[in-house]
Amino acid sequence: MNNLMPTELAPQINAHFNGKFEVELKYRLTDRDTFWARLHAKSPEVMLEDNLEHDCYFDSPSASLKSENKSLCIREMQPSGIMLWIVKGPEKDRCEAVNISDVAKAKSMLGTLGYQCVFEINKRRSVYFLGKFHLTLDSLEGLGDFAELAIMTDDEAMLPVYELQLLALAAELGLNESQREFLSYRQLQETLKA
Repeated sequence: MNNLMPTELAPQINAHFNGKFEVELKYRLTDRDTFWARLHAKSPEVMLEDNLEHDCYFDSPSASLKSENKSLCIREMQPSGIMLWIVKGPEKDRCEAVNISDVAKAKSMLGTLGYQCVFEINKRRSVYFLGKFHLTLDSLEGLGDFAELAIMTDDEAMLPVYELQLLALAAELGLNESQREFLSYRQLQETLKA
């Protein structure tokens, strides 16, 4: 993804985050340490640990993206130095991301197009690989701890298959349906502020 990541991981990182569709299951953690112990027992590969992420969501003054069920986010990650442009929607599984090298320039370009930062989220995130899947362990102030299990693909026909595989992996990690979170972090933050 960038020169701050170990070069031996670069091909695997790119493989994990390529695709225009994402199957993602999010779970609210009731016991972060127990979840971590179960994940650690599976010997995951570490992409990064305890990065601080700052997400800035952009939209037009009329909220045209939100009304179309789309989101546009610029993400900065430290200390990894990863910077991403992320677009989701309008379909639930539609997600594309690209590395960028200049956040200030990207934000300026969006401003020129009439978009403004309408919402910001900060979180602490660790990312792990288990085979073809990637898992994130997130902590958000005011919201708590979460685990996301995901895979990206260009093959839309595989989405239901991957969802079943992720549900099985979640069960192996001790996660259950009562912990599922169907709202995005943005939706959860907006609910908290309402």
